[in-house]
Amino acid sequence: MQIPFVNLYAQYNTISSEIDTSINKVLSECSFIKGKFVDEFEKRFAELLGVKHCIGVGNGTDALHISLKVLGISKGDEIIVPANTFIATSEAVTSVNAKVVFVDNDPVTYNIDTDKIEEKITEKTKAIIPVHLYGQPANMNKILGLVKHYNLKIIEDSAQAHLAEYKLSTDEWKMTGNFGDLATFSFYPGKNLGAYGDAGAIVTNDDELAEKCRMYANHGRISKYDHEFEGINSRLDSIQAAVLNVKLNYIKDWTQKRREIAAYYNEKLKNIPGLFTPKFLENTKPVWHLYVIRTKHRNELKEYLSTQGISTGIHYPKALPNLQAYNYLHHKPSDFPIASAYQDEILSLPIYPELKEEHLEYIVYKVKQFFESYE
Repeated sequence: MQIPFVNLYAQYNTISSEIDTSINKVLSECSFIKGKFVDEFEKRFAELLGVKHCIGVGNGTDALHISLKVLGISKGDEIIVPANTFIATSEAVTSVNAKVVFVDNDPVTYNIDTDKIEEKITEKTKAIIPVHLYGQPANMNKILGLVKHYNLKIIEDSAQAHLAEYKLSTDEWKMTGNFGDLATFSFYPGKNLGAYGDAGAIVTNDDELAEKCRMYANHGRISKYDHEFEGINSRLDSIQAAVLNVKLNYIKDWTQKRREIAAYYNEKLKNIPGLFTPKFLENTKPVWHLYVIRTKHRNELKEYLSTQGISTGIHYPKALPNLQAYNYLHHKPSDFPIASAYQDEILSLPIYPELKEEHLEYIVYKVKQFFESYE
């Protein structure tokens, strides 16, 4: 049996007629930049999340860069970022000439360790970028308390967390994207809600920030040749919006399927010596962009599963402070002991809605078979 880590073709097969029709409408109308297809997606995605504004942009990295710019982040400012995530989060900070300040990850949830944030706050700190890693919301109650106390901004990096939910201390459930001054999303093809190319969005409940984001992403203009300031060119194109509009019809069902698969893995893989399955906060509803297990036998397990036809992934093989790109910060792995240890232990199993029961049974059987050899 061959089980790919991601199977975008299987997803396309289930909705191909709708996707083809939607793309053909864009082609027949020659409406490639902005226009009704983008407007429709922005409106529907904002309504789905329960936010006031959605601004489609070129990709998730641009969404972070634009958010930092419109918040006025610049040289000399410090931005707190988790040590365990994709480089786009920290890369965006340096793109506006600000300083990245890394915080180690929580040993249970793998998200930013909110007990270690306060010690990194200085008079230069301007914002926190919590990443809802693997589709599991960060501890926003703690983060909201910190930003209120220190008068900081929040940019939620929700690139992996479309439709994830978090319950506030007031017992109110909200989807990720509702907790920050701004929140960013990626629609990279492999995401839970993925386009067929690069695409991203910024969401916010702040009218002024929404207008600034929209202008900055479109050369800082309010009309074709009326530019109030210099911006960049980062626009969600109509073909990607057309694809996303079709997928919006299915994202709730796909999310539920991911949750069912994660529950299956959790139940079938529990109590295996040497294997740690994901844990999450009780006041969260993860969307399982990735299902990440942890074992000191990671490399051997990955190789064994590969020989059995099961493709896996490593997210991420090096914690950000340990990358060569950040040598200039002079960090040691011991500065971030959890992220540095886990980078050699984490392994992502296949998780996508099109996985069939026999696929899941086979994956679980082979994982168990591997660990039996270590008993």
